[in-house]
Amino acid sequence: MPKDTSIRSVLIIGSGPIIIGQACEFDYSGSQAIRSLKEEGVEVTLLNSNPATIMTDPILADHVYLKPLTVESVEQILQERQIDAVLPTMGGQTALNLAIEAGQLGLWEKYGVRLIGVDLDAIELTENREAFRQLMVSKGLSVAPSYIANSYLEGMEAAQKIGFPLVIRPSYTLGGSGGSFVMKEEDFPEALKRGLSMSPTHEVLVEKAVLGWKEFELELLRDANDNVVIICTVENLDPMGIHTGDSITVAPAMTLSDTAYQRMRDEAMLAMRSLGNFAGGCNIQFAINPETEELIVIEINPRVSRSSALASKATGYPIAKIAAKLALGYTLDELKNPVTKTTSALFEPTLDYVIVKMPRWNFEKFHGADTRLGLQMKSVGEVMGIGRSFQEALQKACQSLENGRMGLGADKKEWIRTDDILQRLEHASEDRIFRLKDALRLGVPERTIQKLTRIDPWFIRQIKELVKLEEELMRYNVPEDIPRDFFLRLKQAGYSDAQIAWLLRVDEEAVAKRRKELGLRRVYKTVDTCAAEFESNTPYFYSTFEGENESIPSDRKKIVVLGSGPNRIGQGIEFDYCCVHGLLAIKDVGYEAIMINCNPETVSTDFDVADKLYFEPIFWEHIEEIIHHEKPDGVIVQLGGQTALKLAKTFHERGIPIVGTSFENMDLAEDRGAFSDLLK
Repeated sequence: MPKDTSIRSVLIIGSGPIIIGQACEFDYSGSQAIRSLKEEGVEVTLLNSNPATIMTDPILADHVYLKPLTVESVEQILQERQIDAVLPTMGGQTALNLAIEAGQLGLWEKYGVRLIGVDLDAIELTENREAFRQLMVSKGLSVAPSYIANSYLEGMEAAQKIGFPLVIRPSYTLGGSGGSFVMKEEDFPEALKRGLSMSPTHEVLVEKAVLGWKEFELELLRDANDNVVIICTVENLDPMGIHTGDSITVAPAMTLSDTAYQRMRDEAMLAMRSLGNFAGGCNIQFAINPETEELIVIEINPRVSRSSALASKATGYPIAKIAAKLALGYTLDELKNPVTKTTSALFEPTLDYVIVKMPRWNFEKFHGADTRLGLQMKSVGEVMGIGRSFQEALQKACQSLENGRMGLGADKKEWIRTDDILQRLEHASEDRIFRLKDALRLGVPERTIQKLTRIDPWFIRQIKELVKLEEELMRYNVPEDIPRDFFLRLKQAGYSDAQIAWLLRVDEEAVAKRRKELGLRRVYKTVDTCAAEFESNTPYFYSTFEGENESIPSDRKKIVVLGSGPNRIGQGIEFDYCCVHGLLAIKDVGYEAIMINCNPETVSTDFDVADKLYFEPIFWEHIEEIIHHEKPDGVIVQLGGQTALKLAKTFHERGIPIVGTSFENMDLAEDRGAFSDLLK
């Protein structure tokens, strides 16, 4: 089915301010959608209230309304612009809720505007917990036993029928707001009152808890001909009971049997096709019993989500870009994969690497904050590590967090009291993965850890192998004693020079010197959506320790831009805005623009923004290897916030040119005493 030529002007609704559960991934999605629609000659009008975003920049949309996300703003736009259709799936739950409200007030009908990319019935079905449960059951799909409650009395009756433990899930909320697990009857009344008050419709789902079950997410796209393609299957390392935004996630799924995976695919496609008649993206969450492989559907998001941005960066498949074209009427088989430019968009991505996403919390900013993790999302950002193995990807994700860690432990921050560690494992918190390794290092049996955490034994064994590698390393006294084969094993498992130095109690420079003497340098592999089955020229790379290097340096003049890493309080989306504009300016003056960043939510890590993207930690060892490989004319550190600025001294000491403000002047501005003396 060709493009619907009657759609000449589209309104995109943004997600508004950055809040927990709805961060800059929607700037990435919205920016992609705007560019995708403009490629088709569509006039794009944007409504958003966040001035720190790329999507609100004049270079993207034809018309930008920096206004509150209200029906009054929507009506003003509909009066001033000839809008043919509205695309509300790129702005998260905020945009969907606004589309619903405008629909209920009759605005879309009044101004002759079509809803594309989703339909109101699909939104209602997925957000109304009881309607969703009934739909899934009618299609033969399993869901957890549950009851809807619109009052305190109904909630108490539901709890009596289900028994404990149970889950309270408020309707129409974001990031799990108001949701909670209730283990004991005496805790239920307060949790129920909170859930009812958090729901805008004063409605909650009281559901049987499936604590300890494994959680999986599938990202799908569907077109007007009902073709469905599964873009990515993501496994949560943490079990059910922890919000997926607070869970470490892995792609592709590591612990699924083939039969369970095929069943999950079939049920995901059936569930998506049952959601009205729309073309666009969808995220489906499943829980699976690790003992019996019983499968239940948890929830569906009929829109681009936080997981969509992760899946796009994990696979290289631009979900939001394709979803926007599907909303115009194209079918998947009519569209080309933008990465290979030869295969169809209906061709499912294949990964020959592993990605690990780790959340970034900011509990240190709030003394006394409850650091335990549960149904309500608490993380403020995330990072992604890419490697040839789970171990390498996990260590790179740890190195990306900007919290002083050099990898998964082996960095002088280990705990040594077994009782404290076991308590931390039983009650999930932000550092549980580090405490899990501490437990293995202290000899706690794998089975005990599995019982406490409900983390799949495969992941525990992978971390146990790291502990064994460290024990083997500590047999050597100095880096010069380490044989090449063993050094290579350490690097392929993701160990940084700093970790090896800490374990040997030597200087990091001595380890780096030995590594280079042995000829152990990183090579760069391409993220190409097809595991190298087809030719691809995507300039999107990650590092590993293997033979062939797929990143060939050009002979052009080039500048490296350092990104800002994960979002956190005090350093957010505004620095990504700066990085993107820096890259565009570098390209405008004829230089090759090279981006280094590790945040999957950002526009700067979109593969077609820079001339080359290195998805790597903002961590000295990784940056030095890229500098050695590319030999740029300079590095820009002033666009990436404190993350990039704190590396300026190292660049200066090693004679690597800093473009823009000199190191001396940056140091003067950062040193309050020296700056005060200057002003005098």
